[in-house]
Amino acid sequence: MLINSLIYILAVLGANYTATWFIPFPFYGQAAVGTFIFGVTFTQRDRLHQYGRRYVYRAIAVAAGANVLMSLVLGVPMRIIVASFLAIVLAETADTEVYQRLIRRSWLVRVAGSNAVSVPLDTLLFTLIAFWGVEGFPPAVIASILVGDTVVKYAIGALVALYRGKQMDRWQPEGSPD
Repeated sequence: MLINSLIYILAVLGANYTATWFIPFPFYGQAAVGTFIFGVTFTQRDRLHQYGRRYVYRAIAVAAGANVLMSLVLGVPMRIIVASFLAIVLAETADTEVYQRLIRRSWLVRVAGSNAVSVPLDTLLFTLIAFWGVEGFPPAVIASILVGDTVVKYAIGALVALYRGKQMDRWQPEGSPD
């Protein structure tokens, strides 16, 4: 339980620190280095559900708070800190509620269903709050970030979910029909 929480919190911190370092894609789009790290947080947080909804919300609160504190210490720009905090709280709350509604389904259905909501919500919130109106980020660049970040988050989330899927499907929540 503690290791899962720690991985989740460290991934959030690492993603925030590298949120303004971009990798362009060959044809269209670009993704922040932090997005490659953040893709892990969605699925890692989904692993915390086995300990209950309350535990997940505690982990989200600790991650959001630690993220703000460490970002301030590391000199992360305030627009990134605000964008990250709001995206974490809102997108991960949405993810948690969708995941809980799917709790009796297979691990892959739970992860895919919750990520289908949280990935675009997180990407929109973070990108628009962090970069809209900032010099060097015209609408075309923001659009390419939205596309690139969304694709990367889905891809990494799917890879982690598939890798962990067999182990997680062995765990069945209380009251599960299986």
